[in-house]
Amino acid sequence: MTPGPAALKAVIFDFDGVIVDSEPLHYQAFCDVLEPLGLAHSYDVYVERYIGFDDRDAIRAIFQDTGRPLDADTFERLLRAKEEAFQKIVARGVVPFAGAKELVEELLRAGLPLAIASGAKGDEIRLILQGLGMLHAFSAIVSADDVAAGKPHPETYQRALQALFSRHPALRSNPATDGSSPQGVVVIEDTPTGIQAARSAGLFVVGVGHTYPVSELYQAHWAVPRIADLSVERLRDALLRHEP
Repeated sequence: MTPGPAALKAVIFDFDGVIVDSEPLHYQAFCDVLEPLGLAHSYDVYVERYIGFDDRDAIRAIFQDTGRPLDADTFERLLRAKEEAFQKIVARGVVPFAGAKELVEELLRAGLPLAIASGAKGDEIRLILQGLGMLHAFSAIVSADDVAAGKPHPETYQRALQALFSRHPALRSNPATDGSSPQGVVVIEDTPTGIQAARSAGLFVVGVGHTYPVSELYQAHWAVPRIADLSVERLRDALLRHEP
């Protein structure tokens, strides 16, 4: 028998481009590191080609696209340099997207477990969330440090789902099973790459048009222009309207 629509039971957020407008900061950090090598590029190119990647895959892709060899020592040095550059930029202050903090607080009041599944570094995510007073809100954070393959591979979302089930056993559709069903768990994403990763993990995806126009988020089950357009009620309605 085909299951009916699921009730909302948890939300997984992407981080960059969903909660905070940190993509321009990542771009600046990449430019600081790559410009001396003659590998800097415009922000438009960053958005078109590299924005959905974690740092590792972005650096590999940049070198591959320019036909430049990338040895292991240079790769590790650039990773460290980019992380240090980003932390210096973040220290100047980061502002969340309008409505992001309010949505997180509303979800918490509704008793819904929350997680983050991001291609950013874990220390960077926690540093920003701590500064925004939001670190306590997320019972699980899966970052680039925790996966072997970044988005669009589904591993980031698979691990976030596993972490939520581990920390909140009541989320399982049937506690007697392994709790692997993603029904009722909603993802909020801003890039086609991230949407692909979440859908490959079997999750219901809501796109927000912070980074790409809504028309380019067509792989999401539902998309809105801004995270400020979302609420607990609207997420519940969207999930209930979806035919599995």
